[in-house]
Amino acid sequence: MFTQGKLRRRLVTGFAGLAAMALVGSIAAAPAQAATEEAEDPSVMRIATDDFIDSFNPFTSFYLMPTNTFKYMYENLVANSAETGDVIEGLATEWNTEEGGKRWTYKIRPEMKWSDGEPLTSEDVAWTYNQMMEKDELSVANGGLVENFAKVEAPDESTVVITLKEPQANNPGQEIPVVPKHVWSKIDKPGEFKNEENTVGSGPFQLESYEANKSVTLKSNPNFWRGEPTLDKIQYRYYTNSDAQVQAIRSGEVDFITGLTPEQFKAIEDADGVETNVGNGRRFSGISINSGLADADGEEFGTGHAALKDKKVRQAIRAGIDIDTLREQVMQDYAQPATSFVPSVYEKWALPEDDPVITGFDVERAKKLLDEAGWKEGSDGIREKDGEKLSLRFLTDADATVEQNTAKFVKPWMKDIGIELKNEASDVDTVSERSTKGDYDMYFSGWSLSPDPDYQLFINTCGSRPDAEGSGGTSQDGYCSEEFDKLYQQQHVELDENKRAELVHQALALHYEDTASITLWYQNQLEAFRSDRFTGFTKQPTDGGIIANQVGYWGYSSVEPASAADASGGGGMGAGGWIGIAAAAIVVIGGGGFLISRRKKSDDRE
Repeated sequence: MFTQGKLRRRLVTGFAGLAAMALVGSIAAAPAQAATEEAEDPSVMRIATDDFIDSFNPFTSFYLMPTNTFKYMYENLVANSAETGDVIEGLATEWNTEEGGKRWTYKIRPEMKWSDGEPLTSEDVAWTYNQMMEKDELSVANGGLVENFAKVEAPDESTVVITLKEPQANNPGQEIPVVPKHVWSKIDKPGEFKNEENTVGSGPFQLESYEANKSVTLKSNPNFWRGEPTLDKIQYRYYTNSDAQVQAIRSGEVDFITGLTPEQFKAIEDADGVETNVGNGRRFSGISINSGLADADGEEFGTGHAALKDKKVRQAIRAGIDIDTLREQVMQDYAQPATSFVPSVYEKWALPEDDPVITGFDVERAKKLLDEAGWKEGSDGIREKDGEKLSLRFLTDADATVEQNTAKFVKPWMKDIGIELKNEASDVDTVSERSTKGDYDMYFSGWSLSPDPDYQLFINTCGSRPDAEGSGGTSQDGYCSEEFDKLYQQQHVELDENKRAELVHQALALHYEDTASITLWYQNQLEAFRSDRFTGFTKQPTDGGIIANQVGYWGYSSVEPASAADASGGGGMGAGGWIGIAAAAIVVIGGGGFLISRRKKSDDRE
């Protein structure tokens, strides 16, 4: 689990990045040219970006752009498949559990090499984990993932043993970039190391160079154990706004863009030499409700309206929102219907659409719920109770078109059921600050999820609530329910996946019933690439998935120049080989462990 305060920063950063991508500014904004003689090289793929970079240190960086490059530079002990997102072999070829999920033993793939040719062994894995466990400066980005680790050992060069403080069902070998001990152990202050050029890793690409606000260049790794990618390089190029990025792919200045708005996506669909992709994403969007925030000790804080402590009022708000119309009008149908905060792309974990707890748009039910809560219609149509009007604040990002359009629809719908809704639009930093301090009634929210729902469930437990200053915890909505906490803990240690999925569904149904938030949709990731230059992009999941922002290194690793698409058998792995590997990846569970299902289905992650 992530350290809560750190995860909050990552979330905010993600929002900021998305908000920047959504900006519709002047098309005249010129790209920050990455002047390079490689621009027309058919083996160099150019990706447009405007994301912020703090460093390329995998121990400390938590921004979206660097963490996405880490997925290509460094591997984890286990990976997530391109086909389904399920856990598959990575640096480890097999693993087993003992002591009811408290002890995990991994077998490391033999004869692997780092990109500089040095051998990669279990000692590198154990050293990486122990550095994060022992040094605060190296636990900044992912320290929460080792919080449950009691010790990590490498009894021989092909074995890693993780002993946990408490049992857990989800594989602890996920999401932690493993670095080479022979490089990082020689750095005097590894927490301050920027790692900005000629990196050494085990993934398909390594960072060659970085020029602030200009470009980030990755080069292929000839020692990658799955085979060297066909592409020689990937180059991220900076543009000042998303419209400039659209212009760049239309003109052929770049080869791939993502994070398009529906308007931008439709505008580019028929462009010559450009192919588009509508990916089912791993992100949900919704409205968080201040149902009575309290800190970890139960001390209430914030300025939330007292009426929102009543579940019937929160349920009335949900019943008064026509979510289907929002998806059609605001998202222009580029979003999937939602049930809970676990996206439908994670099929086995998502709350089924036919769960009896699910309710729809029903104005009369909304009014009845408010009546039952004691809020009676006043002379102006706004409900009152004890002389106070039911007037709520809705925080939105003024620069986010989707949020502004959503607020325009919701405001009259709330008036229809007798609630006055005041749209308070401001910059994303203000929204973040106010929501952290509980200074809101409702605000537009959203998260990207991993294939395993454990973390997102965890941040809905009472123990995830922050202190009164908003520090020390990252709670999704400030939700706190003893019954939910019990279900969380049960699924956390349940090793039978089917039984665990049922417990997860029960927890999601309870959260839906309690209405700490209203999930609106699972938005599609809108992307475009130059099909006249490149082919072989791998989606995650295979059926209707995304290319960028995957869990793992599949999206670009399989790409090859369009001119070479038929020339299989060249020096690199090529798209066909990569896709075959992604689809055929297996998991081996040995000893007294348990079998993790690998059935085919549609799912994915952040």
